[in-house]
Amino acid sequence: MTHVLRRGRASLALSFFAQGVAFALLVTRIPAIQDRYGVSDALLPAFLAAVPILAGVGSVTTERLVKRIPPSRVLRWSQPVVLLALLGVGAGERMVELGVALAAFGLAVGALDASMNMLGVSLQRSYGRSIMLSFHAAYSLGGIVGASLAWVGAHWDLALFVSYLPVVVVVLPAALVGSRWYVDGGAGKEAVPEGADASGPVVFKWLLPLCLVMTFAYIGDSTVSNWSAKYLQDVLGSSEQMATVPYNVYMVTTLVGRALGDFGVRRFGAVVVVRGGSLVAAAGFAVVASAPGAWVGMLGFTLVGVGLCVLVPQTFAAAGRLFPGASDAAVARLNVFNYVGFLIGSPLVGALGDAWSYRGAMLVPMVLVLVTLGYARSFAAQPDRYGDGHERPRTVDVG
Repeated sequence: MTHVLRRGRASLALSFFAQGVAFALLVTRIPAIQDRYGVSDALLPAFLAAVPILAGVGSVTTERLVKRIPPSRVLRWSQPVVLLALLGVGAGERMVELGVALAAFGLAVGALDASMNMLGVSLQRSYGRSIMLSFHAAYSLGGIVGASLAWVGAHWDLALFVSYLPVVVVVLPAALVGSRWYVDGGAGKEAVPEGADASGPVVFKWLLPLCLVMTFAYIGDSTVSNWSAKYLQDVLGSSEQMATVPYNVYMVTTLVGRALGDFGVRRFGAVVVVRGGSLVAAAGFAVVASAPGAWVGMLGFTLVGVGLCVLVPQTFAAAGRLFPGASDAAVARLNVFNYVGFLIGSPLVGALGDAWSYRGAMLVPMVLVLVTLGYARSFAAQPDRYGDGHERPRTVDVG
């Protein structure tokens, strides 16, 4: 059984990595996509907003699907759709073709994100120790690889299809082969603890603190990804080349923090790690807002990466502990707030920056991250029991 779990962990990590590559290849080539299809600056936000909105629909749909089929099967078939949709973005010529490809990408990403984290939560329960951060570290590594490949494509002025095709040709078969070893923990099929209803309002009331933490974390993340370059160049007076550095450093620190984070959770507990991450991220935004120059600003964005990187994986893990009998539903609903934060973050900072100042706008994600401290108790380990008080047996099915 240990061999089965290890193989399942490796195959799921590969899936997270592949998703990181695909998403980075899409978002880092947005200017090239805009030029290829002739999308105006006024219309571009509508296309960009459609992806997370449809991803939320895909996540909600996945909650219903996993009542009939295991999450491993949803993941096995949603990942190829994501990769083929990415290829479709690069292959089309008309705006309607771009719309269809992005719609397929968004819906499949929602199903993919939800099912990946469902499997991660159930595998962590089967392992009996924190491993969730390692999966998100694989995603961060994929993001770094995808962004680097996108840079190569842009540097050599490669057509989008030519840039995307080799990646899909390599990653798609690897993901399909790896999907043979996914492991379903069956957590969503187990009895629900006393007082918990998988579909009732009480569950959402309990889940709400984690939903807020997820939203705040992604507001912070989208602030860095969308505004760090502009902030360094326009506010702190850096060169155009230096302005590209903070996001790359942010991605690297996210990878390192997640790779080491599971050890921190095992040693100190999730509550301490979440509190520490929140304080470090808030300190990072404070440094950014008060930075006298570009180098101090980069230090601030680095601190943000170190702090934020632990929040999202631990939020999914906490949902699994809080609802051990309905973890699939909890993860699917929580995953929607990933996209809520993404949709709110960038426009919020942009609007405040234009109406007030970009230094002041950086204080908003700082305050929201600090609010997470008030919800840290929601990350405490929950007794993995049935409603009758008996310890839960660990069962796994090979998916």
